[in-house]
Amino acid sequence: MSALSLFALITLAILLQVAVFLGYRFSRHWQRYRQLEDAAQETAVDTAIPTAEKVSPPPGAWRDTRKFRVAERVVESPDGSVCSFHLTPEDGLPLPAFLPGQFLTFELDMPEGGKLIRCYSLSDTPRADRYRVSIKRLPAPPGRGLLPPGRSSTHFHDRVAVGSTLNVRAPAGHFYIGPEAAPVVLIAGGIGITPLMSMLEWCLENQPEREVWLFYGVRNGRELAMRERLESQASRYANFHLQFCFSDPLPEETAGRDFHHAGRVSLDLLRMLLPLKPYHFYICGPGPMMAAMVAGLEDWGVPDARIHFEAFGPASFKRRQPTSATEAPDPDIVVTFARSGVQVPWRPGAGSLLDFAEQEGINVDSSCRGGACGTCRTTLSAGEVVYHQPPDYDPEPGTCLLCVCTPKTNVTLEA
Repeated sequence: MSALSLFALITLAILLQVAVFLGYRFSRHWQRYRQLEDAAQETAVDTAIPTAEKVSPPPGAWRDTRKFRVAERVVESPDGSVCSFHLTPEDGLPLPAFLPGQFLTFELDMPEGGKLIRCYSLSDTPRADRYRVSIKRLPAPPGRGLLPPGRSSTHFHDRVAVGSTLNVRAPAGHFYIGPEAAPVVLIAGGIGITPLMSMLEWCLENQPEREVWLFYGVRNGRELAMRERLESQASRYANFHLQFCFSDPLPEETAGRDFHHAGRVSLDLLRMLLPLKPYHFYICGPGPMMAAMVAGLEDWGVPDARIHFEAFGPASFKRRQPTSATEAPDPDIVVTFARSGVQVPWRPGAGSLLDFAEQEGINVDSSCRGGACGTCRTTLSAGEVVYHQPPDYDPEPGTCLLCVCTPKTNVTLEA
């Protein structure tokens, strides 16, 4: 046997031994993962976005609006686009605790007249004396010069000062983290960091032993909000793993010093860094980012019950809700928009009645698109609707919230 043949045989034997070892390790790792998964399914409190029942208001929640005063403003990003507003109640009474990830609804009196209703996520852990919301100034959409910048975010940034008074509704929302100790992965895109910051702060304050990963994607460091706070918490808590992802780093920014990964938050990155554990994933960011991430996690085999996401605004991604046999709509439903003089057949794949109205060119005021603020409340003159997500806002009899319902029969709406 030649020396070359002997070397080849020895190399092959080594490779086989390595393969057997790796296979054994993977098998043990996978068995351990399945054990953890089974244990989590048996003991975990389900924190999936509820669809079967309404989230009860926290003890001490108020009806309608309550007056809050702005106690402090803090610019949170180097480019000045994100500002936190610390709010204290004018009546001085203790504030009800909210679920980390929920939001406040604001009734804004606009200087040009009229009211504007907008929802903003709470960005801090629950406290008895103040709430905090962190708001990004929204510019006019690029390439669409006729559209104005965001009215409410501009109002907050330009007109709401320390000492200003705001009308605020009680905390609400179906996107929140639960108290069980299951490991979590928080995935933020841009200003989507706000509800996840609330979840993170709550976990670190109340469950420091809980494993938490935060993947935070922005274009570059000028857009990165709350950097100092996040880095301080990461150095303090061993179970908190922080990952900044810059899709378009500035020339002076360096990987490993200013950020962890170049590019967007991706499933490949999660697969590379996350151990095999039964994580719960919480996602908040632009609609396309959430759609890609949810689809990727589902393809990866993550159960739906462990994928949670926040969806606000007309471009948001929303998972279709299953319809029970008792709620199945008539296939020949007709929707009548009485004020607009429009009568059209319902399309089951259209989304909510609000989505359907917008597709037909019917203008309906809206804000949260999650059944919390009541802005899209519309008189239902005839017919029945089905709510696939119980609304936090209680519509009066004879009205419905278009953003979270679909028609069960022919319906007539005063829109």
